[in-house]
Amino acid sequence: MNACIRAVVRSAHYHGLEVYGIRRGYQGMIEGEISKLVPGDVANIIQYGGTVLKTARSKDFMQPEGRKKAYAELQKHGIEGLVCIGGNGTYTGAGIFYEEFGIPSVGAPGTIDNDLYGTDFTIGFDTAVNTALDAIDRIRDTADSHNRLFFIEVMGRDSGFIALNAGIAGGAEGILLPEVMSDYDDLIRHFEDKSKRKKEFSIIVVAEGDKEGNAFEISDKFQKRFDGYDIRVSVLGHIQRGGKPTANDRILASTLGNAAVEQLLAGNANVCVGVVNHKVQITSFKEAISLRKSIDQTLWTLAKTLAN
Repeated sequence: MNACIRAVVRSAHYHGLEVYGIRRGYQGMIEGEISKLVPGDVANIIQYGGTVLKTARSKDFMQPEGRKKAYAELQKHGIEGLVCIGGNGTYTGAGIFYEEFGIPSVGAPGTIDNDLYGTDFTIGFDTAVNTALDAIDRIRDTADSHNRLFFIEVMGRDSGFIALNAGIAGGAEGILLPEVMSDYDDLIRHFEDKSKRKKEFSIIVVAEGDKEGNAFEISDKFQKRFDGYDIRVSVLGHIQRGGKPTANDRILASTLGNAAVEQLLAGNANVCVGVVNHKVQITSFKEAISLRKSIDQTLWTLAKTLAN
């Protein structure tokens, strides 16, 4: 997100606009944590993960009284438009805020889950996949040395984008996703077919939201069926949410930050910016919130093919 913040500040300055940073999102807006930003304030942040402006969930902003306070704080600083980095909750709040007070907002998709409609990739996704892949590569060394089968759980409560991409890149023999109901049955059939068992170790990547349960629950069930395997579980957890952003993420975030400023200058509101087929695309908040982004079926077929 820092690369996006940097791009917003510098693009706004390029167009002769004043720009302010709001710490802790909507909650900071309510509490008046607003300060002017100039290009020098965002120097040397593009290489850091997370966000220098911090973030917070705000129950107060869900109430009319909270949004009224937020509007009053924006008025004090003469703020006429917002760039909101986030997901469905962020977009929903911005849309309601516009309806009540007429402050236009443009959203930039920020979530490692990559599950927002209207963009091929979201800010943070590529970094999360590469972080998971680095861990998978390290675990593969011990799996190979000790002839073990590892279930590796990655983030993805409602979507399997991280699991699918990290699984393919990490040479996983099985990938379990929330979107695929039969993935566990497919995995069982794969291991029951002795002719396919050419390796003495295996890596299975599990999205945390898989319908069969988390990695520990799935591994227990798997162990009861295949008691001859030495099985281990590794949950990567929040390490996927930090670290140096990849070049792809920095470029994507910079592109979207600049595009968001341009959309505000064009007079647009209640839209989010994304990149589809390497081109900036504009999607309404309504579409981004209501439409579900599906996993790439071509990648899913590839994963099953290469697992043989």
